[in-house]
Amino acid sequence: MTAAVFNHEGPWTEEEYLALGETQQRVELFDGSLHVTPAPTPRHQNISGELRAALRAPAREAGLHVLEAVNVRLRPGRIPIPDLVVTGPIDFDELNVEAGDVRLVCEIISASNASTDKVLKMHYYASAGIEWYLLVEQANGTLHLYRRQGSHYTEQSVTRPGDLLVLTEPVKATIRPEDLLP
Repeated sequence: MTAAVFNHEGPWTEEEYLALGETQQRVELFDGSLHVTPAPTPRHQNISGELRAALRAPAREAGLHVLEAVNVRLRPGRIPIPDLVVTGPIDFDELNVEAGDVRLVCEIISASNASTDKVLKMHYYASAGIEWYLLVEQANGTLHLYRRQGSHYTEQSVTRPGDLLVLTEPVKATIRPEDLLP
């Protein structure tokens, strides 16, 4: 993959991006540019796994799926890799999950990508019509739940350790922030 990336000239097309195949790094496509981040920390992955576990049964009951680190096509040429998504029925053999199939998107904030998650991706997810956005702070597990209002998100709740996040949409679930932490 390295040679393909460094020898490439000009903006990347979606076809060129998908031709890179699977990589060890998270490589996302934003309007012709590649955004590469290092592999997540063990803390990040623990939070992601615990959150997926907390949402798995409620998602199944609602006829939905919980997936970690999949390509989500927000529009042609814009494909981020969220930490976790809750989707409706999808084709599990497709390279991308379409934004219209995503009911909730979750990002776990890392120091290296905080502005991307809080600004860029938040804007892109809202513009693509994804109804719910959940941000998780790695340091203490605080959960920020946002709901789309037009082309942007408004914060619905902030749940700190010791409190409970009670979701009623897109799944019925209760999440304790401290349960997500190692």
